[in-house]
Amino acid sequence: MSEDLAPSMCFLYKLIPPRPTFDTDMNEEEASIMGRHVLYWQDLTSRGTAVVFGPVSDPAGVWGLAVIKADDEEQVRTLAERDPAIASGLSSFECHPMPATIVGSRRDL
Repeated sequence: MSEDLAPSMCFLYKLIPPRPTFDTDMNEEEASIMGRHVLYWQDLTSRGTAVVFGPVSDPAGVWGLAVIKADDEEQVRTLAERDPAIASGLSSFECHPMPATIVGSRRDL
């Protein structure tokens, strides 16, 4: 079976920053952590684990989103624990299964 057809599903990973204004008022230490966070997710995206990731400009306050291909929620939680934004204690996260996800093959949005 090809890797694209391997059993897995998608999960929504919601990164919850420490405050609604985080994107406009983070300090140097927080910016450094977020730089490592971006590199971590860029790597997961380049390996095909993350389908997409990035900030969401919610009027109530920015938050981060990733759609992750994984076999189960535990696998997603393991990835989350390795995320520098989570491992540092700066942010928290939610994980939600997406059992009926349709994933396109186009990667250049």
